[in-house]
Amino acid sequence: MQTERGSVALMAKKLSPTYPDLKVVNASISGETTSGGLTRLPKLIDRHQPDYIVLELAANDGLRGIPLKVMKKNLNALIELSQKAGAEVLLVGVRLPPNYGPRYTKRFFESFEELATQYDINRVPFLMENVALNPDLMQGDRLHPNAKAQTIILDNVWPFLQETLNNN
Repeated sequence: MQTERGSVALMAKKLSPTYPDLKVVNASISGETTSGGLTRLPKLIDRHQPDYIVLELAANDGLRGIPLKVMKKNLNALIELSQKAGAEVLLVGVRLPPNYGPRYTKRFFESFEELATQYDINRVPFLMENVALNPDLMQGDRLHPNAKAQTIILDNVWPFLQETLNNN
């Protein structure tokens, strides 16, 4: 899928009329884990000096079976680095496929709500709501959304992003 058709590019277009001075930077890397994000975030913050950070990481941690304690510790550090830099954080929740077991998947999903509460930040409950279980909106691997899903993903993020932007 081309990045100009992805949800981040669509977000930038939707933001521009109301927030013309807001620059959207897509710093995502396919396959990224919270550990990789933690390695890259300090340089990204230095380079872009963001006022807002939409933090959507951890799905690959879960898919790789990384211990929840490690994933949560990394997300804690990512949020703290962002806040220390003066950025408002929007945390994006993700779910894992059920084949990872009910205990792990439940605790994984609950981690996002716990972090949002702990840091008093907004949270998108589930990025892939109305997408993940619809085969017409998923790529052949049944893990990644296709181009048709991107507007739905943006719709899932949009109200929480607006709330975050309006809190400042």
